Amino acid sequence: MADRMVMHMYRIVLAPLTRQRSYGNVPQPHAALYYSQRASTGGLLITEATGVSDTAQGYPDTPGIWTAEHVEAWRPIPGGKAPVSSTETRLGPQTSFDGHLDEYSPPRRLTVEEIPGIVDDFRKAARNAIDAGFDGVEIHGANGYLIEQFLKDGTNDRDDEYGGSLENRCRFALEIVDAVVKEVGSHRVGIRLSPFTDISDCYDSDPHSLALHMSTKLNDHDILYLHMIEPRMAIVDGRRVVPKRLLPYRKAFKGTFIAAGGYDREEGGKAVTEGYTDLVAFGRLFLANPDLPKRFEVGAELNKYDRMTFYI
Repeated sequence: MADRMVMHMYRIVLAPLTRQRSYGNVPQPHAALYYSQRASTGGLLITEATGVSDTAQGYPDTPGIWTAEHVEAWRPIPGGKAPVSSTETRLGPQTSFDGHLDEYSPPRRLTVEEIPGIVDDFRKAARNAIDAGFDGVEIHGANGYLIEQFLKDGTNDRDDEYGGSLENRCRFALEIVDAVVKEVGSHRVGIRLSPFTDISDCYDSDPHSLALHMSTKLNDHDILYLHMIEPRMAIVDGRRVVPKRLLPYRKAFKGTFIAAGGYDREEGGKAVTEGYTDLVAFGRLFLANPDLPKRFEVGAELNKYDRMTFYI
């Protein structure tokens, strides 16, 4: 990540891509190779989603950053409890990338008294990330993870100060932002949101209002950037196109804006040139093309991605 003075250097972003390669939740030596392959001029790297506690693990073998061992394992790279949730509702079976069905254990609803401890987990994880040598942290409030479970009315069925109204459902996310900003500085903090997606049964009845509220309230914390995922791509004249519905939130948020979701070289370049976004994040294309910024620069042919290798 980078501070405000050098964000203009970047236009292409590696999206946070879940990788199930960290056995025992400890980053492995091969992670240094994985990220170094994708480090190039003009590219901003965001690591895979990383757990802030032992109750934050939604997938097996994903990395953590809540122990000293984790911090030490991460250093070379930049240079069983029940999962907790906003609800007790169990996630139904989900089809995995290779076609098999994954079963999930029922979550445990966090009590109001426990929530400050979870917020503090994020604060400590942010400090650990800086101590491990990272430039900053992206708070993952997207893709069905814990923060999004609080944000969306499809998963948040609480009737306390963290549920019900839009303001209440956003309280948990904004408390985390506040704690992380106070710990490491607003110039080192970004957040990712996916108001229009429905991953892992996380959906909202009014995603526009959710996105606009968060985009506006985040200005109170003066964070570095807002990273938002587009709605599903549409088919126009037989071609898949990015819907580009994020402009109201780009206008509402006063910092740097990153758009993600189905972009290619042409669409991404146009989005930046037209002022629709400041940076564009790529996932699948970056997995198959570690030198993606250079390939975009020279117009080189891209390798095709293989879905069967996305998480391994």
